[in-house]
Amino acid sequence: MYRVGNLGVPSRDSSAHLIRAFEAGLRDQGWTVGQNIVVEHRFADNHLDRLPGLAEELVRLNVDVIVTSTAPTIAAAKNATRTIPIVMILADDPLGSGLVANLARPGGNVTGLAVNAGPGLVGKQLEMLKAAVPRLRRVAVLVNPAREHTPNTLREVEGATQALGLQRQILEAREARELDAAFATLKASRPDALFAVRDALFFQHRARLADLAVKGRLPTMWALQEHAEAGGLMAYSADLRDLARRGATYVDKILKGAKPGDLPIEQPTKFDLVVNLKTARALGVSIAPSLLQRADKVIE
Repeated sequence: MYRVGNLGVPSRDSSAHLIRAFEAGLRDQGWTVGQNIVVEHRFADNHLDRLPGLAEELVRLNVDVIVTSTAPTIAAAKNATRTIPIVMILADDPLGSGLVANLARPGGNVTGLAVNAGPGLVGKQLEMLKAAVPRLRRVAVLVNPAREHTPNTLREVEGATQALGLQRQILEAREARELDAAFATLKASRPDALFAVRDALFFQHRARLADLAVKGRLPTMWALQEHAEAGGLMAYSADLRDLARRGATYVDKILKGAKPGDLPIEQPTKFDLVVNLKTARALGVSIAPSLLQRADKVIE
């Protein structure tokens, strides 16, 4: 009976669909949870200070592999063990952040999948937001300054908004209680649209954020498809369910003897545009037919 540890930042409830996708991926490889493999889940509920203790707990359980999501969980796992294999599923920039030395041969005990394909994604997301809101001149950008990837993201935002001729307003939220204050600021400043970057805090509270955006009459581009599925206007991203399912193939290879340092890190090659027409109608936004034709999924 092999034992796999799963370390996450948001709540278990908000990640339930990814857990199901990961377990489906295990079944594809011949593993059945509770029969020949056990998965020990540990979630920090967006309290990053809990991650080191949770990672150490998984190490004490002597798990065979630790599955991690974003950079904070990867760092916590790396600090807790140099020997137990670590599989990243949603790494933001594993090479640039120093998590691995090489994408083709990462070395050490870390491998897995990245969630983006390098610079340029933010620019495409903002381009699509401008296509959905032709009158767009000033865009608010919601970020979590507590995240280590935020400075890089903001540099991408700066370059993309300059290229598109947009003014930008940066809003910050570190904790759930700061989200309402951020949207109160938006109500007072009245930007033309909102762009919310990828973040575990926003992911966990995606339904609440979608509702705040609709109430504030703010067309919003979200950085993950789950936001559009929860009522957000639109999103452009890799499919997290697919990444979670593919992450199970790394676990399978490692349990069968492969060394994590020899397994190349994969980057997504397909990004999907999801448009929520129900939300568009609530906002009074008319999505151009040309943009709808580009959509991979339209929510009626």
